[in-house]
Amino acid sequence: MDQYDGDEDYMPQEDDWDRDLLLDPAWEKQQRKTFTAWCNSHLRKAGTQIENIEEDFRDGLKLMLLLEVISGERLAKPERGKMRVHKISNVNKALDFIASKGVKLVSIGAEEIVDGNAKMTLGMIWTIILRFAIQDISVEETSAKEGLLLWCQRKTAPYKNVNIQNFHISWKDGLGFCALIHRHRPELIDYGKLRKDDPMTNLNTAFDVAEKYLDIPKMLDAEDIVGTARPDEKAIMTYVSSFYHAFSGAQKAETAANRICKVLAVNQENEQLMEDYEKLASDLLEWIRRTIPWLENRLPENTMQAMQQKLEDFRDYRRLHKPPKVQEKCQLEINFNTLQTKLRLSNRPAFMPSEGKMVSDINNAWGNLEGAEKGYEEWLLNEIRRLERLDHLAEKFRQKAAIHEAWTEGKEDMLQKRDYETASLSEIKALLKKHEAFESDLAAHQDRVEQIAAIAQELNELDYYDSPSVNARCQRICDQWDALGALTQKRSEALQRTEKLLETIDQLYLEFAKRAAPFNNWMEGAMEDLQDTFIVHTIEEIQGLSTAHEQFKATLPEADKERQAILGIHNEIAKIVQTYHVNMAGTNPYTTINPQEINAKWEKVRQLVPQRDQALIEEHARQQNNERLRRQFANQANVIGPWIQTKMEEIGRISIEMHGTLEDQLTHLRQYEKSIVNYKPKIDQLEGDHQLIQEALIFDNKHTNYTMEHIRVGWEQLLTTIARTINEIENQILTRDAKGISQEQLNEFRASFNHFDRDHSGALGAEEFKACLISLGFDIANDAQGENEFSRIMSIVDPNRMGVVTFQAFIDFMSRETAIQTLPTKSWPPSKSWRGIRTTF
Repeated sequence: MDQYDGDEDYMPQEDDWDRDLLLDPAWEKQQRKTFTAWCNSHLRKAGTQIENIEEDFRDGLKLMLLLEVISGERLAKPERGKMRVHKISNVNKALDFIASKGVKLVSIGAEEIVDGNAKMTLGMIWTIILRFAIQDISVEETSAKEGLLLWCQRKTAPYKNVNIQNFHISWKDGLGFCALIHRHRPELIDYGKLRKDDPMTNLNTAFDVAEKYLDIPKMLDAEDIVGTARPDEKAIMTYVSSFYHAFSGAQKAETAANRICKVLAVNQENEQLMEDYEKLASDLLEWIRRTIPWLENRLPENTMQAMQQKLEDFRDYRRLHKPPKVQEKCQLEINFNTLQTKLRLSNRPAFMPSEGKMVSDINNAWGNLEGAEKGYEEWLLNEIRRLERLDHLAEKFRQKAAIHEAWTEGKEDMLQKRDYETASLSEIKALLKKHEAFESDLAAHQDRVEQIAAIAQELNELDYYDSPSVNARCQRICDQWDALGALTQKRSEALQRTEKLLETIDQLYLEFAKRAAPFNNWMEGAMEDLQDTFIVHTIEEIQGLSTAHEQFKATLPEADKERQAILGIHNEIAKIVQTYHVNMAGTNPYTTINPQEINAKWEKVRQLVPQRDQALIEEHARQQNNERLRRQFANQANVIGPWIQTKMEEIGRISIEMHGTLEDQLTHLRQYEKSIVNYKPKIDQLEGDHQLIQEALIFDNKHTNYTMEHIRVGWEQLLTTIARTINEIENQILTRDAKGISQEQLNEFRASFNHFDRDHSGALGAEEFKACLISLGFDIANDAQGENEFSRIMSIVDPNRMGVVTFQAFIDFMSRETAIQTLPTKSWPPSKSWRGIRTTF
């Protein structure tokens, strides 16, 4: 018994769920669509549906709801948690309910359903369909599948072209579905206009009519049924059972109408209970809808007093407003359960509240309310703690800012003094030491400034209401600190410059030498590269050179800045010498390079750049023309090459197919040869394009895999093949006429030959030829005598020992044998009497 088996009382052994067949993608697709539509046809009564059959049943909630709808019974209360254990518990409740209905669920576990196992889920749904949609079908002492099949056979018996024998191929042409509808509702379908050879129209007509007029959802796709050799039996059974219940239900509804008056009083009472439930549910949901936005309002207050008032309002809500609603919710559930009990006792369908007003919907809304409550309370407490911290941080910020502002008073005036301009060397050294002491003091105050900025940042992150004033004060402190740092650096540089004036001049000489040498080398290398010749073969190569040249040109502004910086060093030296009247003997001791030499080489580089531009532009134009020639050739070659290949394949098919007489085939081939010869101008045009490519010295073409040599060889092979094929047909005509072979016999030889030509190569291998002879009745046993006889035959049909037998050699051989006149002229494969003929040689 397979793990998906249902109750043996209503499902025979041959209908067991087949694991291997389930792996068929076409069947699985049909089952997914059919089972999903079947489930939704019931779930919509509860105001819901599923989209993905293995995903939407994973938490067990919709599975339990499906069972309640189709059974009319109440299942155990589901778990509302989102954890895996809650989902497994819900699925187990559903499986237990199925088992309680006498269904055997072998090896179907809740874990597989929760994990989204598609095969297990489809098996479970099929078990539910069997139990609740098919098991109770009974026709003339037959039940379940046999009863449903008998019902279909009885209903469709009067219709021609309809022969229902199973639940798969009997329904492929769609006439069975149309017959069922026409039998019960003849006004919906014009059965006389349907054709058996148009299954797509038949199937779509039945599916559309059933969905529009019979309230039977479209569970199958016509394309899937027609495109599948054997449609899925379970999908067909599920869909057909919907027709049974639809038509049977209509008859039962007429009978049940006569009983309505007897239960009118009970119904009125139940209707009142339903109205009461609807009103109470609407009022409770409306209160929840109004309350949740208030609880979700997270607009903070600026003061502690305002936040404490919000907390007090929330406590009033918990003490005064919510308890009555808790009682209403409890009363609502009690009324719902009482109503369902009364309906069940009076054999009435379960009460399905309006969409969005089920007990589960109210529970979900209540859960959202309690979630909002929890989040609101946590937010209130966090906001109060935040405000407490904000007050502490704000006071701390004010204290540190006041201390720092007192320290910085007068510091800017001190740093802006220019007393070093008139000081002597010893005085400058004293000022330097004093300034170094101030720098140490300034560095010590760095931590306090960072602390002030950090406190301001934290106040911003905590949404302090007076953040603008805090930020403004912090910004003033930071700006003043930056100004002190800049003034400190400026004074330090001035003092050091005054003290080490001569050392500065020496350093400038050294810096000039260090920067002038590499810049001079760069200019010499640039001049060499700009005058270098180049050879390219593709547009990519010239683009690469152009890109490299553009990159080099992009460096020229930076290089010019470097040149000016180097010259600026030299000018700075001259300025210092002139300003301070320093006597410098000789030239720069670190280099022989002078500014005049740098300017001369720079001017040479600037002249070479446009010359290089022009050379690259001319080469780029030439490569663009070459690229056009490549594309022009490739566009034609990419059409001609596949055309030749296609024609070769078509000739190969013509040579092995049997359409008409040999004369008809010969006429067709000669017309085919004429169309091929007419294609020659395109080959000549391609030759012209190839000549242009050769003249342009183009050696490669990335736009096509075809070369002119390939095209020439293919064209010659095509002409040779069509000529050879025509010659073979002519030889077959000569052989037929010379040997007196009829066209029917010749066709039979061709059918035999093609049957064993598995690879459609036009020739048989030795083993294929041997099998062909045996099938035609030749006595070639697997012994020494048989092998000798076969070797003799091969020497006749394959004198060159090529290892293959052509069709012409095969016909020549058959025409030589004396038994050829006794061979029956019947279609392939040969009959048993033919295989028994012994051929003599």
